[in-house]
Amino acid sequence: MNTNNIKKYAPQARNQFRDAVIQKLTTLGISADKKGNLQIADAELVGETVRYGQFDYPKSTLTRRDRLVKRAREQGFDVLVEHCAYTWFNRLCAIRYMEIHGYLDHGFRMLSHPDNPTGFEVLDHVPEVAEALLPEKKAQLVEMKLSGNQDEAIYRELLLAQCHALHRAMPFLFEAVDDEAELLLPDNLTRTDSILRGLVDGIPEEDWQEVEVIGWLYQFYISEKKDAVIGKVVKSEDIPAATQLFTPNWIVQYLVQNSVGRQWLQTYPDSPLKGKMDYYIEPAEQTPEVQAQLAAITPASIEPESIKVLDPACGSGHILIEAYNVLKNIYEERGYRARDIPQLILENNIFGLDIDDRAAQLSGFALLMMARQDDRRIFTRDVRLNIVSLQESLHLDIAKLWQQLNFHQQSQTGSIEDMFAENTPLSHTDSAEYQLLMRTLKRFVNAKTLGSLIQVPQEEEAELKAFLDALYCLEQEGDFQQKAAAKTFIPYIQQAWILAQRYDAVVANPPYMGNGGMNSDLKTFAKTYFPDSKSDLFAMFMQHAFSLLKENGFNAQINMQSWMFLSSYEALRGWLLNNKTFITMAHLGARAFGQISGEIVQTTAWVICNRHEKNYRPDFFRLTDGNEKQKQSNLINRKFHFHNIIQENFKKIPSSPISYWVTEKITNNFQLGTPLYKISEARRGLASGNNEKFIREWTEVNKNSISILNIENANCKWFIHNKGGEAKRWYGNNSLIINWENNGHAIKNQEAKTSGDRGWRATSEEFYGKDGITWGGLTNAFLTFRWSDYGALFDTNKGPMMFPQENAYYLLGFLNSPLAIEYCKLLNPTISFQNADINRIPFFLPSHDT
Repeated sequence: MNTNNIKKYAPQARNQFRDAVIQKLTTLGISADKKGNLQIADAELVGETVRYGQFDYPKSTLTRRDRLVKRAREQGFDVLVEHCAYTWFNRLCAIRYMEIHGYLDHGFRMLSHPDNPTGFEVLDHVPEVAEALLPEKKAQLVEMKLSGNQDEAIYRELLLAQCHALHRAMPFLFEAVDDEAELLLPDNLTRTDSILRGLVDGIPEEDWQEVEVIGWLYQFYISEKKDAVIGKVVKSEDIPAATQLFTPNWIVQYLVQNSVGRQWLQTYPDSPLKGKMDYYIEPAEQTPEVQAQLAAITPASIEPESIKVLDPACGSGHILIEAYNVLKNIYEERGYRARDIPQLILENNIFGLDIDDRAAQLSGFALLMMARQDDRRIFTRDVRLNIVSLQESLHLDIAKLWQQLNFHQQSQTGSIEDMFAENTPLSHTDSAEYQLLMRTLKRFVNAKTLGSLIQVPQEEEAELKAFLDALYCLEQEGDFQQKAAAKTFIPYIQQAWILAQRYDAVVANPPYMGNGGMNSDLKTFAKTYFPDSKSDLFAMFMQHAFSLLKENGFNAQINMQSWMFLSSYEALRGWLLNNKTFITMAHLGARAFGQISGEIVQTTAWVICNRHEKNYRPDFFRLTDGNEKQKQSNLINRKFHFHNIIQENFKKIPSSPISYWVTEKITNNFQLGTPLYKISEARRGLASGNNEKFIREWTEVNKNSISILNIENANCKWFIHNKGGEAKRWYGNNSLIINWENNGHAIKNQEAKTSGDRGWRATSEEFYGKDGITWGGLTNAFLTFRWSDYGALFDTNKGPMMFPQENAYYLLGFLNSPLAIEYCKLLNPTISFQNADINRIPFFLPSHDT
């Protein structure tokens, strides 16, 4: 697949579909002014038509237009535009995939023509297509076709009918008749400059052969939105765009095969499944004691229907597609009928959650396409998928909906203000179902922010499942009000049921978002429920996944490697090492994602068991060098393989970094040597708060205003400032100066950036101007240490210092030695080196035998 075509088309498509939706909304009298304020034109009835501003529509559109107005008022104009644009983009992409693969029941192409580059095959076969999609309008459509000048109207009818026909199989993507989004289907679809032409012409048919194309379309569709919000405090509605990243297929295979596949192979080690999994890692040889422990917990047999797999941040479904492939092989091995397997997998084995509606749509679609390859009748089997976009509950009028549901043939009273209040009549309803409903809805008030981090007790699983089945029954067999109320409640009960279950494997590429990007709700939630992993969303997902697993389940994820080394994750590492078992890890470093260049995104893929097996030997692969293709090749050929370490050894190094490649001798040095902080503690210094204003090159100012060697010089404005710089050993990088006149009066009295953040920081002032050792805290190579003896100040992060009282030059020589470089790499092999890492380096005084 050539992703360059998709990368070029999808961002353009987002803008085109947004513009088309805005244009259609304008004709319906729904718009926004330049400041974003919503503008709604009155609807004027004129006979059988209704006029919105300057545009006339059939009177039958009034109800659907009212629904659009309501959504615009509740969600905001831009959110409505975004949702409707991606809805039609998703639908048309889905139809394009299905027509190329021959999955449309009538057998003709809807968006293209195999023999006419600008034509539509369905327009050459109106009688046949109308018979399949709109039999009640067949005669009318044939007559319109014979008139020779109504192709646009015919095509619009057939396209909408196709969407209605697909609703049965994919209600999450295609709505039934009278969906308000139909009013926003772009105009002029049959013209050569139609919005459809980019979809058909921009992506060659060969790129549509694998369902993986859906994931790439999604990633590139949101790429501009991602660029716009990245690095900022992210609103809830922007979290998907800021955190989504499509996972390369080989990494997905590694994760799934070593979690889902491993579950099967533990019980059936001679299964032919092993030969079908290129990235499955055969476990390292274990001691007899460990083998006995493993044998005691391995089930004697497994039924395929019992294997449950969850992706709690499923995106467009790439991981779940690979899980489908592995599970299919398992079912086939046990002799299940081929036509039964797809539905069994979709309904029993695979579960997915996401906060992004469009991602969940595409995930469900991708799984159905996998099933359609294996069962041509899957669209007619009323498959009930377990792929859910988490929904928020705050907007619900529970009292009204509970009355309409009439679950116990009783009347309820209350108002929306009572929704989550205690000691109200609604709160004390005796019904177990009502109380379960209230507990559930309360959990999902901030579902679009917290996502699958929301915790639902396992004890409620059976109760939730029973209530869910009852709601499904009412949705089908209840009266009009019961059907509507049940349909509203089902998503909340289903998402709670999924979170209440426990899984054999949780597999994910979780969202990445540091604490600085979290909004206040998410930040508060992180501090309250995830104190050991609150620094980043990925770490919270990593920790939370264990609570979603069965006792012997596997947590398999790819995330940022920072949790392996940084001091902010020390508590998390300790918890993992004491309570879980590392099974395998592919340490990927930078450039594992071909679409991302540079050193910032450094990742690791791993599988960890949800129980602790003492003295287990994991399998690690050090794949930090090379590009994506080289990493993939090295993994499949089992290169750079480390399998002689037990995880207890990580505890021998201060802060317990996951430094699996370290020799036993170096590990022992940490126990025998003296940590540097006992000799000379690394210290942070000065953050100016405004570098452009307060920091200069020394050549930019009058040399007589620069103090050299004397921090107490009251006649000078500028002082030497250590702030990292290029990789240079021993001495140098002293070209920067800082305004420290009158003991930093200007810096200390600058206007605060925000409430509670003064911007500047001056720590360790008692060491300003003293001789010592400095280095750069941010580097993509290795640390270099320099002597500073010119009365300098020093930076807080990029140019920290230490001030040894004796053996200073010996210490400087040691820090620039290959051994010290190795210590640095194992303590923190990221581009951002922390003072805490320096402080943990083991040091041997000259009188010791090193």
